[in-house]
Formats: sequence, C-alpha cells, structure tokens
Amino acid sequence: MSNERQIIALSQELSGRWVIPILIALESSGGRFTPLQNQLQIAPARLSDNLKQLIALGLLRHLSPYERRHPLLPEYQLTDKGRLYREAAKAIRYADTEIGHGLLSAKAWNMPVLIALHMQYDRFQDIRTALGSITPRMLSMRLDELNGARLIDKQITETPRPTYAYGLTALTEAPVSRMADDLHSLL
Repeated sequence: MSNERQIIALSQELSGRWVIPILIALESSGGRFTPLQNQLQIAPARLSDNLKQLIALGLLRHLSPYERRHPLLPEYQLTDKGRLYREAAKAIRYADTEIGHGLLSAKAWNMPVLIALHMQYDRFQDIRTALGSITPRMLSMRLDELNGARLIDKQITETPRPTYAYGLTALTEAPVSRMADDLHSLL
C-alpha cells in the first residue's frame, strides 16, 4: 500500500464523532469507563459501542479483572497501534484547531476528503477512487458542505469536457499539509 493510501486509510479510521476524543482522553481518565464517560459527556451505550469498535480495530485492549485496579470496574488500555493512532488523532485535532471551523474531524469523511484534495485528487471520481469505500452521495454531501464553509474551492473546467475540479483554499492548505506530513511521519 502506498504512503498516500496509508495516510488516507489512517484518516478514515479516525473519522467519526467519538474516535479521536476517546483516544486522546483515555489515559487522562486512567482507562476507566466511568471517568472517561464523565470527561467526554457521552452516553454509556455510545461509549461502550465505540470502545468495542476501537478494540476490534486493535487500538484498545479491555483489561481482564486480574489486570484492573478494581476487578469490578471496566478498564481499557491503548495498544502499541493505539498509541500511534493517538498521536495521529492529536495531529488531526491540531489541524482542526488551526482551520478554526469547529471539529471537522467529528464528521465522517471530512478529513479524508481534505487529505485527498491535498494529494492532488481534484475531480469527483478521482477523490472517490482515492477514498475507496465512500458512496457517491456521501462524497457529494461532504464536498458541498466543505465548499459551503469555504474550506474548499469548486471550479468548472472545460477540458477535455466540462467538469468540476476541487481544491483546498488558502485557509485549509497549510493546516492540511502539516497534518498530512504529521500522519506520514507516523507511518
């Protein structure tokens, strides 16, 4: 798998409302379920579902009752892969802060789309191919939202036939470039 594909895949795995906050807050909560829930202000069922997803991805490990500080209280620990992903999550969160448009990473596919545009995939079908499993409808929605927020440009090109070309704006170019470099350095 090429570096571009790895960076896009990494950003896809970190997409979504709770993945990045959980990875960043896990150690400060001591890996315990209730303090993590209180810190993130997340519903218990939603936190449980997200923790199961992170365990399935190999980012977390659910400690056995013999490994926990208290045998009856659920406790989680980052794996080596999880620690790497936590650093990637921090890079994405930093890019969110630099762009200054709220938590873009909280919506699935926002960051992968921005990274694909940074990597010079500028046409709809090229972006879709680079992202792999995104549906045309979802890609269209994300491109429209990012364009409406003035985070990307949408221009019509005449050659070889009329089509739209997308690109990053001056506001997003530097933070996305830095984020892509940070993600690349982690791989």
